[in-house]
Amino acid sequence: MTEVLLTHDAEGVRLLTLNRPDSFNSLNVELKQRLITALREAAADDSVRALVITGAGKAFCAGQDLKEHVALLEAEDPAPLRTVEEHYNPIIRAVTTMPKPVIAAVNGMAAGAGASLAYACDLRIAASDAKFLMAFANVGLSSDSGASWTLPRLIGYGRAMEMLLLAEPVGAEEALRIGMVNRVVDGGATVDAATELATRMAAGPTSAYARIKETMLAAASEGLAEALAVEAGAQAEAGRTADHAEAVAAFVAKRTPRFTGH
Repeated sequence: MTEVLLTHDAEGVRLLTLNRPDSFNSLNVELKQRLITALREAAADDSVRALVITGAGKAFCAGQDLKEHVALLEAEDPAPLRTVEEHYNPIIRAVTTMPKPVIAAVNGMAAGAGASLAYACDLRIAASDAKFLMAFANVGLSSDSGASWTLPRLIGYGRAMEMLLLAEPVGAEEALRIGMVNRVVDGGATVDAATELATRMAAGPTSAYARIKETMLAAASEGLAEALAVEAGAQAEAGRTADHAEAVAAFVAKRTPRFTGH
């Protein structure tokens, strides 16, 4: 039986590949459950210092598997109505609270929940032929998988509303121009580019990256006073880490620091 999610580790980087290429890596229940488990395992594994998420074949992820969705609806199964709370919300929480960098390597189409997964990642590397489509309205649904929160923070409220209401695809170059992605590379080079960046970050102060993510997440939904308090706490914790001590010692000695993530 084909594995719906592939895992590969190298140099502190874990690559997760959505592996349903015949259905453009659409998210069925099996893949969603496997992805939740894999994300939680990566968060708890100290040997994993950075994470890359991509899709097999010609697409990153087409979003919800509508064939499975329709079949369950026709059978009057309540599962489709629970999938947001049971699957998509835990996936997005696992990505955004991951105490290490998460990079999306977007090859081809990222639609619906697939696009939302990319938005939840810390960085996005897109192939030159990649497209992003917020397709929820096309199937009579509202947004989910955190898109109403993550997308406006990337590109602004007005442009996010346009994408959600009109459901028109946005190409890679336009996505780069408006800040939806961080870098655009030639088609076929997406995973290599994302892995190279992740490898560089895996060798960096991952303890500091975790606290940067914590402060950014808090500041996105809190006022200035609350953000300052979170920053103060995170900075106090970071200041007590071995990575900080090593960075300072390396600076004084004029050598390259050797970070351990502790």
